[in-house]
Amino acid sequence: MGQVIPFEGPRKPPESLKPLLDLVTEDMSAINRIILDKAISDVELIPELAHHLIDSGGKRLRPMLTIAASKLCNYRGSGHIRVASAVEFMHTATLLHDDVVDDSDLRRGKQTARIIWGNQASVLVGDFLLGQAFLMLVEVGSIPVLKIMSNAAAVIAEGEVMQLAAAKNMTTTEDDYLAIINAKTAALFLAATEVGGAIAERPADEQAALKSYGRNLGLAFQLVDDALDYSGDSAHLGKAIGDDFREGKITLPVILSFRRGSESERSFWTRTIVDGDVKDGDLEHAIALMKKHKAVDATLERAHSYGAVARDALAIFHDCEEKTAMQDVIAFCVQRTH
Repeated sequence: MGQVIPFEGPRKPPESLKPLLDLVTEDMSAINRIILDKAISDVELIPELAHHLIDSGGKRLRPMLTIAASKLCNYRGSGHIRVASAVEFMHTATLLHDDVVDDSDLRRGKQTARIIWGNQASVLVGDFLLGQAFLMLVEVGSIPVLKIMSNAAAVIAEGEVMQLAAAKNMTTTEDDYLAIINAKTAALFLAATEVGGAIAERPADEQAALKSYGRNLGLAFQLVDDALDYSGDSAHLGKAIGDDFREGKITLPVILSFRRGSESERSFWTRTIVDGDVKDGDLEHAIALMKKHKAVDATLERAHSYGAVARDALAIFHDCEEKTAMQDVIAFCVQRTH
């Protein structure tokens, strides 16, 4: 018998997500039970480490989108529960892997698993969760759904490698960066919504619409994340402001500030991002340069544009509570503070 760690569930979601939460509450309870069951293992470290992240306050946004999309497509079975659970496990696995790749110390205001248990354990437990995700997908028995999720896993891994190659590289263009976040972040949002149409066996145009919705929502979500790292509140974010800066990450606010800056300003970015020579006051100077060149504002403008594309993608669906809830998610993603 494997060890069971009590499941605490996510913290109270933002008010702007209430319509979505009301729509999926019953299904999310079933998903939480599956997550608890599938995190059981005879290897003591696995449930302990897995629940450290599972219980740390995530919004469960991606599996909620899977449920909402399947309901929007009038799916009448129960397979969407396991598919949504697999989406959440895949997301959790990528977070464990991300924190190792990025040398992150905090995740949602708590020490990352790699700080507590080490990099090797974090990677291996992430692999365990990926394995469990695909076991659940096989149980559902839908080849189209399995294909979508398998493709997402491969694309996300590609995105991680692309980000690694772009690290500390100031020649990274905006197009390069959009390709990275399209793979690293948007791919799972895309899959989470596209599978709702696939499991319901909806027409190709509806599945394409859900795919577009998820992709553009994911891009908007990540761009807001980029902006918040230089303009947010650490108490809300669950991490220190400027983590991306200290880690030498090339995000859109940095790219725009570098491109729009003077020669001396570009030298500053080269010293801090490329050389990793960060001194006291450099973060404040970086934020000042971003304000000067309106880099954060431009990043948020782009997020709003992708949000508008996501909203338009839903236009082919008839008006209903599911469609309204999914539209409200767009507003949350582009207006959030954490």
